[in-house]
Amino acid sequence: MSRELPLPPRAAEIGELIDLRVEEVKRSGGTRETVTVDWNGQSLHVEVIDLSLRDVYFNPATHRIRAQRSHDPERDAELDRDPWNARSQDYLAYLLQAEPTNPHVRDADFDKLKESLGQFGQNDPGLVTHHGVLVNGNSRAAAMRENGAQSMRVGVLPASLTWEDINAVELMLQLRKDHRREYSYINRLLAMEEQASLGRTPEAIAKDFRIRPSTYQQERWILSTIRELIDRSRDGDGLALRLVDFEGDQEKLKELQRLYEKLEGVNADQGELIKETRLAAILLGFSKTDVRHIDEDFIEKDYLSHTLPLSLADATVSSGPESELIPGLGVSVPRASTAVSAARELNNRILRATAAVKSASTGLADDSRQEAQEVIDSAKTAFDGAIDAAGRDARVRKRKQLAPARLAEACADIDQCVLDLVQARTTRSLDEEAFDDALLRLRGSLQKLAQQAERGIASPGDGLSWLLDAVTVKSDR
Repeated sequence: MSRELPLPPRAAEIGELIDLRVEEVKRSGGTRETVTVDWNGQSLHVEVIDLSLRDVYFNPATHRIRAQRSHDPERDAELDRDPWNARSQDYLAYLLQAEPTNPHVRDADFDKLKESLGQFGQNDPGLVTHHGVLVNGNSRAAAMRENGAQSMRVGVLPASLTWEDINAVELMLQLRKDHRREYSYINRLLAMEEQASLGRTPEAIAKDFRIRPSTYQQERWILSTIRELIDRSRDGDGLALRLVDFEGDQEKLKELQRLYEKLEGVNADQGELIKETRLAAILLGFSKTDVRHIDEDFIEKDYLSHTLPLSLADATVSSGPESELIPGLGVSVPRASTAVSAARELNNRILRATAAVKSASTGLADDSRQEAQEVIDSAKTAFDGAIDAAGRDARVRKRKQLAPARLAEACADIDQCVLDLVQARTTRSLDEEAFDDALLRLRGSLQKLAQQAERGIASPGDGLSWLLDAVTVKSDR
């Protein structure tokens, strides 16, 4: 959610300098460069000036690194307290050059941008507020500083714009299809949430992000689920997962939402079980194809109970009353089933262990971190065995269903052939010789099918009995 930020310490000085540069550009009499931005549904044309990189600030509210700010909670907290000091600005510069899914690693796309700027220079101007805060071009400014550039071209927004206006302008610029570097997945979710907090309708937000309204609702569900997981991962010492920890899970979370929505109205408990179990597998780092094995059959056959060690299997919730009271409303609702409660408790242990292992805090004791790692290793081994067993069974089921499925497809083709035959006869366009040859090939195929089916099925049903009679197969018994 956007908030009003304090002015930078040199705001007045930089504002006067920007005013002077804008006036110089207007008096020059030459061709003036402008940049067009979308603001309140209108096109706003602003003057472009050359501004020293020493006189621009990285934008602490930029959508580009909202999720990545949580990478280091201590520096994030300092960034909230004082976004303009050198340490906070250095942290923003670090995040701008880091890989979105893993801020410990430098982003290869940033290096490509840096190389391009060094070789070809700045093609498009950035955008700054009247006080020198970058609204667009933060990554370019970071790359140009590393290249040793002294200044950059920037368009200057009107001094009357609020931070809410500035955030809206940045978002509209980013959503243009021709933009060089896209927001990471979680940052897009946060931008949608911010737009919703401003009272905009789902239809309007979906249109701006060039997605369907149903996709927008899916994205809101995913962000809500991520926030819930972060809350559940928080322990007594304040350790918790971060938004950035979910950056690489976009497709797995989307598939989970689609399956959960399908099951929610049919079997709510099954939907919750699949949700908790899949989320645990996602946290443990399983691939998308592995996570897909956690489906209705996985839950019904309870594969995980056969591989879960006792140290994790006892993570059950003690049985209580069948209903619970909603505080403040005086309304009783059914409690979650024992299986769902046990799945949530197991997931909570995995959440807290993952938060401890991923934490950058130096205050966490080594034995606590080791204990958390053991929980993760045990859970991963158990899930790996369960998913492997489910995958083997799924392949067996697929092989069993393959032959009937082929016959079903052949029946559909024959039904279509009947229609084609009627039409050909009506127009007298049937090639009778070709049709007769095709029937002979069909007879040969049916004979082969009957021979193999007779050998493999001890007690023929009505269908196979018909086939044997139809092709007059004589088996050598």
